[in-house]
Amino acid sequence: MNRVGWALRSLVFVLFLVLTVVPWASAIVLAAPFASPTALYWGCVRWLRVALWGCRTICGVRARVRGMENVPGADGGRAVLLAPKHQSIWETFALPTLMPRPLAYVFKRELLHIPFFGWAMGRLDMIHIDRSKRAEALTLVAEQGRRLFAQGVWVIMFPEGTRTPRGSQGRYKSGAARLALAAGVPILPIAVASARCWPRRSFLLRPGIVDVVIGAPIAPQGRSPEDTMRAVERWIEAEMRRIDAPAYRDAAAPDRGC
Repeated sequence: MNRVGWALRSLVFVLFLVLTVVPWASAIVLAAPFASPTALYWGCVRWLRVALWGCRTICGVRARVRGMENVPGADGGRAVLLAPKHQSIWETFALPTLMPRPLAYVFKRELLHIPFFGWAMGRLDMIHIDRSKRAEALTLVAEQGRRLFAQGVWVIMFPEGTRTPRGSQGRYKSGAARLALAAGVPILPIAVASARCWPRRSFLLRPGIVDVVIGAPIAPQGRSPEDTMRAVERWIEAEMRRIDAPAYRDAAAPDRGC
């Protein structure tokens, strides 16, 4: 398919997102005073499944997931902190649909101002931080994270903090390891090669396969947060170079299509 075809399909997909998120988010906002946080969460996940169906059907973006045996079960399974590679919007949509427990994202407060989508997020029990107040944000993440884990909710933090271009590597911050150590939970490292089909800061999607690989849990006990995060970084980046080797061989063009 040529670039014009990709653009047309991407435009149809964006329209599909808008036409579905407006009524869905409106329903979440209206239901918030009457529904439990868990019911609201799974209601939002149902929209995410619809969005991913549209992504697959309209744009030809499919997923190939490996390592689900490393994910604890929904009943009686141990809590984990998810630490995924972050390349595009795709994984923020996909990961809640893969996990058996509710997830609480740690995200910047500005996202709450996005019409409909952000308004619905604001009704969920998640951790939204002010990045300009780093010390306050770290305290909030620690306090809210421990509370959520105690309630059976898993926390998800992108260790690089923001989306990175295909074939590149950001600086892995130790916040996720600090929270995991404080809460006594292991970190689940996740490699996601999503930018090959959905580049960051773009809605021009290309058909192809998004590889997702979930690693074995990494325990933070007995080591420093920095050492824990280095172990997470080594696993994710080695796996990224395995599942998307061409991007790392040609880092001069990190956002090209598959």
